Amino acid sequence: MKQLSKVFFLVLLSLVLTLSVADALAQAEGPVAVAGEVSLDQRINEAVAPLSDVVTSFVFYTVSVGESKFPVIVVWLILTAVIFTIYFRFINFWGFAHALSIVRGRHAPSSEPGEVTHFQALTAALSGTVGLGNIAGVAAAIALGGPGATLWMIVAAFFGMASKFLECSLGAKYRVVHEDGTVSGGAMYYLSRGFAEHGLPRLGKVLAVFFAVMCVGGSLGAGNMFQANQAFQQVSTVTGGAAGFLSDSGWLFGLVLAGIVALVIIGGIKSIAHVTEFVVPFMGLFYIFSSIAILLIHAEQVPNAMHAIFVGAFTPEAGYGGLIGVLMWGFQRATFSNESGIGSAPIAYSAVRTDEPLSVGFVSLLEPFIDTVIICTMTALVIVISGVYLEGEGLRGVEMTSAAFASAFDWFPYLLAVAVTMFAFSTIITWSYYGLKSWTFLFGETPVSDHIFKLIFCAFTVIGASMELGKVIGFSDAMIFAMALPNGIGMFLLAGGVKRDLKDYWIRVKGVSAIS
Repeated sequence: MKQLSKVFFLVLLSLVLTLSVADALAQAEGPVAVAGEVSLDQRINEAVAPLSDVVTSFVFYTVSVGESKFPVIVVWLILTAVIFTIYFRFINFWGFAHALSIVRGRHAPSSEPGEVTHFQALTAALSGTVGLGNIAGVAAAIALGGPGATLWMIVAAFFGMASKFLECSLGAKYRVVHEDGTVSGGAMYYLSRGFAEHGLPRLGKVLAVFFAVMCVGGSLGAGNMFQANQAFQQVSTVTGGAAGFLSDSGWLFGLVLAGIVALVIIGGIKSIAHVTEFVVPFMGLFYIFSSIAILLIHAEQVPNAMHAIFVGAFTPEAGYGGLIGVLMWGFQRATFSNESGIGSAPIAYSAVRTDEPLSVGFVSLLEPFIDTVIICTMTALVIVISGVYLEGEGLRGVEMTSAAFASAFDWFPYLLAVAVTMFAFSTIITWSYYGLKSWTFLFGETPVSDHIFKLIFCAFTVIGASMELGKVIGFSDAMIFAMALPNGIGMFLLAGGVKRDLKDYWIRVKGVSAIS
């Protein structure tokens, strides 16, 4: 009853805060707003637009290669992934079996410091990455890069496993265990503490603060508002669209969602992990089995689809931007989907109960594999087999995926609405934890600081579901990928220590040296 009272109070304050912001903006606009000439959504987007344009143009600055353009941040993430794959002697391969062993409960004593198990940390991190990127992002990659983009997504995910191993190992190595048993960790901690060890405390602090600020902004935008907005849009569509009972009721949908989110996030990472260890496997298996069912129905077309993916990866049609264009879209969507090298996942993995930081890194190898190699590939095969990507400019994102599944099951868009909502919900609760830990790094680990962030976060859930996001999402996306800049610098500086730790760890576990 006490927890329900907290939830009710948090949601009520969130609604008051949301309405207060809306009223303030409406008052500031004056008679024009009353006359209905400029909507609240437009005012918010116009207010954010100047800052959004500057930030996004910087973070997503592009370079031209032939007729195609590469966002520099994507190039940065892919290059670091390739470098660390070589540096750790292709741990992506030889560490995979050990990762599975740890997830099954071996090498993981429950008496060690921490709050969650390795499996719970994996599902919590997956809930932050497995989501709309797997449903809408893959469709966008194929629409713009053709079927061949799928193969490059898989390649990028493979290399990204090494980045994920390194950053999550660092997160567990430099975490802070508080007196009450709770844990704080992530890039902001290994940047500040790790750089201090190397005699660079000021630089580490500056990078850590920059990372934390970007993470807070990204958690409120792409990790919260965008998820709530897209979930409402899909649910609204299948319930009648503009003529449905949810028409113009985004705020109500957001309020209900905020209430459920509040119920979970009040309990911290333990509560989040308990939810994600059920939701993530359930929704993942549901989505995979749905995909397999369609592939079985069209089994005779699977070889042709796989041929189109492989041939398209190396001999793409000019309409998709040539080889560079296809490669770019595959790499970009994989990077956006599994977030390897961004620095977000170490925040969740830092809470694992273990005295072996490297065990956390090994488990994190599975995340890009499950997120991109399995789930994204399933989505791509269904889209290619259905042929909906050949229908020109009519379908984009989640609409294309929905149409692809509907080609086999007329009722699938309804189930997709449920899946999108679950994906969105799981992403929201995980990013609430990422944002909270970054917030408390900036403003202190106090109950007041904790509650203020959760109040703001729930208010943004309501706002996100009830407005057109426009420039707001471009801005928050840029903030998330800006996290990769300080995180990458920290990874390069601290990788040597992890490599030495890895040699010692592997000798203790297997009795042989892992790498020379």
